[in-house]
Amino acid sequence: MTELPKMKIAEARDALRKGDVTAIELTEACLKAIDGAGPLNAFVHHTPEIATEQARAADARVKAGDAPALCGIPLGIKDLFCTKGVPSQAASRILQGFRPEYESTVTSQLFDAGAVMLGKLNMDEFAMGSSNETSTYGDVVNPWRAGNDETKLTPGGSSGGSAAAVAADLCLGATGTDTGGSIRQPAAFTGITGIKPTYGRCSRWGIVAFASSLDQAGPMAKDVRDAAILLQAMCGHDPKDSTSADLPVPDFESMLTGDIKGKVIGIPREYRMDGMPDEIEALWSEGRKMLQDAGAELRDISLPHTKYALPAYYVIAPAEASSNLARYDGVRYGHRATLSQGDGITEMYEKTRAEGFGDEVKRRVMIGTYVLSAGFYDAYYNRARKVRTLIKRDFETVFAEGIDAILTPATPSSAFALGQEQADPVQMYLNDVFTVTVNLAGLPGIAVPAGLDRKGLPLGLQLIGRPWEEGDLLNTAYALERAAGFVDKPAKWW
Repeated sequence: MTELPKMKIAEARDALRKGDVTAIELTEACLKAIDGAGPLNAFVHHTPEIATEQARAADARVKAGDAPALCGIPLGIKDLFCTKGVPSQAASRILQGFRPEYESTVTSQLFDAGAVMLGKLNMDEFAMGSSNETSTYGDVVNPWRAGNDETKLTPGGSSGGSAAAVAADLCLGATGTDTGGSIRQPAAFTGITGIKPTYGRCSRWGIVAFASSLDQAGPMAKDVRDAAILLQAMCGHDPKDSTSADLPVPDFESMLTGDIKGKVIGIPREYRMDGMPDEIEALWSEGRKMLQDAGAELRDISLPHTKYALPAYYVIAPAEASSNLARYDGVRYGHRATLSQGDGITEMYEKTRAEGFGDEVKRRVMIGTYVLSAGFYDAYYNRARKVRTLIKRDFETVFAEGIDAILTPATPSSAFALGQEQADPVQMYLNDVFTVTVNLAGLPGIAVPAGLDRKGLPLGLQLIGRPWEEGDLLNTAYALERAAGFVDKPAKWW
């Protein structure tokens, strides 16, 4: 039983269909692993009754011969996804006690495909953070450690709970969301695979909004094949989301041939940052060699507006956040402050929001309100939108010149200690330096584990693909994964 949670999705799917294991056995083994992983603080709302009921239904479907790929597969769901009747707090005190009467489109699709929900996963509050230290539930701890050092490391953010749970074999896969790197950065920090699909590929309906023009759901899994299986179930057109693309969803798994002969991989010179650690540069160089050895052609490219991506992102994202978070006022649901005699509606709003939002959320709401205010709108927000258009055009230009995918580092370092960068918000924001361009341009991006640093911590590489060509991107990632041969797992200490 203890080995069952270590299975990959594809492996478990085949075992379930052969009758070697049941969904109930798989689910119970994962629930037991979760119970023993308290120090990681990855799961924050446990749903064993729902999981058992869904597993029984999955076993019946398998027995009847009606079993989609995810039937009976135990998953963790990021707390940003609304799940009917289950607390959905976005890791914020202001949504304390909120139990939606509806199901997000993505989780509906997963459950229709027979997936089992083990519980809700920790995250940065309203998905705002790069280290999972802004959560009302407390920090998530990375299952990896630097050698024999007992220092607690960040799993990355905002999908830190998802990353830690998958890396620690508490579940077979998890949902994440990515607004500026929140799937890819934690995937790289924990040695797993995470893909952010093209903007519009997955419905945003029922996912608590951070920055609506940037947010996109995606899977976090143990390898590329599992990511492909999960992504296929999560994608699809949704009339309830006006930004959802009405496009057919390919069979992503069947596209994993590993054959990338003749593919042209772009290497952007602007991603060679000043002060980049030697290990990141060496990994990037090794990744280039791996793809070349697999038959791909490498080509140096230029994405000239990359240097403006972080400042543009940290104007646009807070602006959209300040608008989206205006709805949380303590009137209809969630936390409401205790009022003093004589307090009116304005005081109730102010006190509720002051108590309910954490420091990072308040910081971004204030920045967003400032850049949208009269006199600053053109100077900041409109200018950032123009820069975003130029960044998007950079990618369109290189893809038009025959580039099939772009290889970059996923993060500027391996996982750092919890608390290390909390005092300096700007230093924390720099963790997104390689990932935000993908969100600004609406492109698909995937992080693949490719090696260990000298401290024994995982490092990832990022591949950026053409819009709507996730299948091709996954296949290139599959070739990279096979060449890298990354099989390391964290030593169990929790």
